[in-house]
Amino acid sequence: MTLLWLVGLFAMFISPLQAHEEKDITVTQQLSSTITSSGPIVLPQKDAQIVVSIHDAMPGATLQAHNHPYPRYVYVLSGNLQVNNIETGQTNTYKAGNFILEPVGEWQTVASVGSEPLKLLVIDIVEHGQSNTVQLN
Repeated sequence: MTLLWLVGLFAMFISPLQAHEEKDITVTQQLSSTITSSGPIVLPQKDAQIVVSIHDAMPGATLQAHNHPYPRYVYVLSGNLQVNNIETGQTNTYKAGNFILEPVGEWQTVASVGSEPLKLLVIDIVEHGQSNTVQLN
């Protein structure tokens, strides 16, 4: 009888706590995709490494023509990011709250547009020890 009473008491305190934790957690999906902004998602074939970084840029800053040999995922924390895909001629502007799957192997330029500094959360998936940015010579 004592064991049953303890189990009941334990359940009485645990159940409301679990329900409370679930009630106070919200998951908002930002993106679900099988393609980048211009084609299929391609992952490194060996020794995958995830690199997460914050990129800060002042208004008007630009990054000259470059491409990414591996997947790059970008979440705009603040500011406005303009991406010009040189190969497709498509230009897109992203604002805070947007999530971008950058194209793999396509040349592009990027700029911080508007009056607010740009802050990006960048996630790269590369082959171990490799860079994910190739500059156009």
